[in-house]
Amino acid sequence: MSAANVQKLCESTREKLKSVIEKMELFLNEHALPQLVTEKDEETLHFYRGFLSDLRHLLVFSEMSYEKLGLALRRATFDEVFAQKALYNVYHLGVNNFFYPKNESYSEDGRYAYTGQDAIRFRKKPVRPARDIIMEITKVYEELRDDLTYYENDYLTEKRMQNQV
Repeated sequence: MSAANVQKLCESTREKLKSVIEKMELFLNEHALPQLVTEKDEETLHFYRGFLSDLRHLLVFSEMSYEKLGLALRRATFDEVFAQKALYNVYHLGVNNFFYPKNESYSEDGRYAYTGQDAIRFRKKPVRPARDIIMEITKVYEELRDDLTYYENDYLTEKRMQNQV
């Protein structure tokens, strides 16, 4: 991948991260546990605690990646190695944490990915605002996953091969 392509990928990735960061911040600033928990049972409480925790972690990972990409793009001389590592981290910290949240309040069901239906399935039926935030940012994380698929395995394989020479 050429430096110009890496730079363009950094720019587009940073813009996509900016949009999901804004949406997650707005949701987290406006919604707290008492507003989401409509049923006062332990399972519902546990579900939303995990949901909010995963969303906060995703926000932090996305903000860190956004800042690193900004740093890569602001440097006087574009540092391709630094930028590649930042893109790798977007994939492994951001995209993976979106699709595989620690508390598993939702998951992606690949059987629905190509049917036009929502591929995200919630462990427990969420309140509308919780469902909406995940559905709003899903498309962006799907685009990031597609854009950054190189960083899933190929990037590390290439790095290992360079070190063996």
